[in-house]
Amino acid sequence: MAMALNYDPQLWGFVASEAWRRARRRLRSGPLYRWRFSGKTPERILIAPPDLRLADGATAREFYRGRFPLAGSVVETGGTSPFRVERAPAAWQEALHGFRWLRHMRAAETTLAAGNARALVSEWISIHGRRIAAPAWAPHITARRLIAWLQHSPIVLTGADMAAYRTFLKSLAVQMRYLRAVAAEMPDGEERVRARIAIVFATLSLPSSPARLHAVSKALALELDRQILPDGIHISRNPGAGLELLADLLPLRQTYFNQGEAPPDALIGAIERMLPALRFFRHQDGVLARFNGMGATSHDRVAAILHHDDTGGAPILHASHGGYDRLAMGGTTIIADTGAPPPPDVSHEAQAGCLSFEMSSGRHHFIVNCGIDSYGAEDFRLLSRSTAAHSTATVNDTSSARFTLPGRLRAMVGSPLIGPIRKVRAKRFDSPGIHGVSASHDGYLSRFGVIHERELMLAGNGDIFEGTDRFYSDRNGMARPGPGLTVQIRFHLHPDIGVFRNERGQLVLKGNDTDIWTVEVEGVAPVVEESMFFAAISGPRRSRQLLVEIDPSVLPEVAWRFTRIEKAG
Repeated sequence: MAMALNYDPQLWGFVASEAWRRARRRLRSGPLYRWRFSGKTPERILIAPPDLRLADGATAREFYRGRFPLAGSVVETGGTSPFRVERAPAAWQEALHGFRWLRHMRAAETTLAAGNARALVSEWISIHGRRIAAPAWAPHITARRLIAWLQHSPIVLTGADMAAYRTFLKSLAVQMRYLRAVAAEMPDGEERVRARIAIVFATLSLPSSPARLHAVSKALALELDRQILPDGIHISRNPGAGLELLADLLPLRQTYFNQGEAPPDALIGAIERMLPALRFFRHQDGVLARFNGMGATSHDRVAAILHHDDTGGAPILHASHGGYDRLAMGGTTIIADTGAPPPPDVSHEAQAGCLSFEMSSGRHHFIVNCGIDSYGAEDFRLLSRSTAAHSTATVNDTSSARFTLPGRLRAMVGSPLIGPIRKVRAKRFDSPGIHGVSASHDGYLSRFGVIHERELMLAGNGDIFEGTDRFYSDRNGMARPGPGLTVQIRFHLHPDIGVFRNERGQLVLKGNDTDIWTVEVEGVAPVVEESMFFAAISGPRRSRQLLVEIDPSVLPEVAWRFTRIEKAG
């Protein structure tokens, strides 16, 4: 590992750029720049933008009792302010300071909830509003808070006296100016887009000049053009990034219209590309496929966003820019990762799952990737990013990309996905009654002299799903790998799927009495082993996997087939 790190120019280039960006960000938010965030206090809030995120009034009652269920943890404050709690999970603190929970207070529709919301905002301003320090003032948290305060300003200001009203407006203005100063130095990715969105929200909601609105709209447009690919997928390749950004971009579009302003073309274009992309990743039960940082999905959340989709038509099948393919026929859906890893800057949640796929039949998920437990233990998160946690092949049980770094480097740059995949090739082949894709990657070439190629084909009105995995040692696909290697091909099963052998010795997968599939592998007997599904709504669940193990120097090609059968007798 040490030698690899010493000579990896991709990694060291990323380290250098991140160090320089952090230095600039510290300078812009340091004492010499504090004066930039003061200024005239706005006279009023012109408009409260809508919020599309789902709300639950019961959470407001928990807050009133001093119980704060946020980010997968519940913290009881014992009567003290939650903003004085020091020993709490980092994700919980981020959620607390982000204030998205204000939507639950608004959903409660009670005077008590409104008063509690106002008191908590006042506490935050008193405790954290006068000193810019992490975590409360981390730029990405500030962006979320600024949006939430604007969206739910009616409940915060209900019953407020003039002094509280002015204090709230002054804090909004300071946060907006601070975010304008640091947005350009934020790490690349979804949160930088959200910072630009927050700035535009504030500019539309508070009295501002046309020139200011034009400038911040242009900055957002440039970010959207860069980060939202032509097929609507975010550059991180995480399906969840599109879902989260749409939850902010759709209300922003409406806020432009409500203010009588024309949204920038880049905003309209991004939304019109992202909505079909969201449908691309959706299985028939409404859950998003688990790739590159995607964890548990609430299908209600997805439905709430897609309610605003007036683009019409079926999902795209080949996302060449994002690097995914979709095969769909007769109630069967296959979604496959056929692209290269995202750039290191936006790969901190990315997974080493190249050529993995998920398969669903109707509302049942049969073959899955393990997904991410968003608030789980760090060891689980690292495990879930490994190639072995995906329905694809590993060589010598090694991941196709690296994401673990030594302690000091990790403290500086986090855990980006670093090489060694350099080239991924994908080719679509469709004909009447057949949907298929063939793809290969070189992630094992430099270390083991192996290229992995996978061909997937859906036919028979969705009743037959066939695949072939090939392993060769040259880019022409002619030479076998050398001896001494072992390839593991995994098919992870959803926890709700039953698996057994029928009277003929075939493996059978059962979703229910009318959704049953047989599994056949030529020349190799699959083994059923334990697995873990991290992306369940309730947290990680035990599951099972089908494991096929081969020596690629002896058997360089493995064909397999899933066949849907009639109701079992």
